[in-house]
Amino acid sequence: MKFSEGVYEIVKDIPLGRVISYGQIARMLGNPRGARTVGWAMANCPDDLPWQRVVMADGSVTGGTWAGLRRELLESEGVPFLPDGRVDIKKCVWDGIALKSPDQSIIECLDQ
Repeated sequence: MKFSEGVYEIVKDIPLGRVISYGQIARMLGNPRGARTVGWAMANCPDDLPWQRVVMADGSVTGGTWAGLRRELLESEGVPFLPDGRVDIKKCVWDGIALKSPDQSIIECLDQ
């Protein structure tokens, strides 16, 4: 499997209201120094992926001219932001493990 295909397999599973960093994805794929490669893959990702859910490790929202749209999409999903404009990673980071059931809410997951 190509590295970019592995990235897309992970991204497609990110639950609504959760985010993951480029570095987390790289580590999940066995390439701990591959965050930039994940970024390249995401710049070329299929339109049907939740691309907005991939952020910088510090919660910064990237995307150049798309950064505003990315933030709007994340806000519409209920992703919390810090006063400085970064995603509040501590409250919504996804560790790559699926929710226990499709009916379990994100809030329940965060409270665990």
